[in-house]
Amino acid sequence: YDIPERVFELSEAGARVAREAADAFTAADGRTRWVLGSIGPGTKLPTLGHAPYELLRDGFQKNAAGLIAGGADALLVETSQDLLQTKAAILGSKRALAAAGLDLPVLVQVTVETTGTMLLGSEIGAALTALEPLGVDYIGLNCATGPAEMSEHLRYLAKNAKIGLSCMPNAGLPVLGKDGAHYPL
Repeated sequence: YDIPERVFELSEAGARVAREAADAFTAADGRTRWVLGSIGPGTKLPTLGHAPYELLRDGFQKNAAGLIAGGADALLVETSQDLLQTKAAILGSKRALAAAGLDLPVLVQVTVETTGTMLLGSEIGAALTALEPLGVDYIGLNCATGPAEMSEHLRYLAKNAKIGLSCMPNAGLPVLGKDGAHYPL
């Protein structure tokens, strides 16, 4: 939307609204609610030269800083399609946490297409190898496919990851109809 100077402000406002809603539900029934601050994926893929890595890392850091200031309990780097973009988001998040003096959980979810790889061709093993050493607390999958298409990739992560797993599939693959897309599950 051509408003990059507002990333902190908008991230903080979004997290604050979620924090207020979560706290209101907790107050009503006593069950704890958590706010995960969503980061990414963005439209710029550094591997394809859309934007410099440092610019993306610094932008993701501002995004994370706003989410932290708004009261997020954890940061979720999600719908990641480019490992270099994902690294920028993770390291930007880690910088924001260090600046705030906090140690909140950082989750990362990559998107594996129906082709069996991320958009730029990385397989799930490459994602795990590249991202786990960055100090994330959870790794997993989201978007693009339904639960059935994620099962083999999740099985790989379950067998090989030394950290927690996270999975948020689509409700199946989208089916296009006369009224637009709908999800069959």
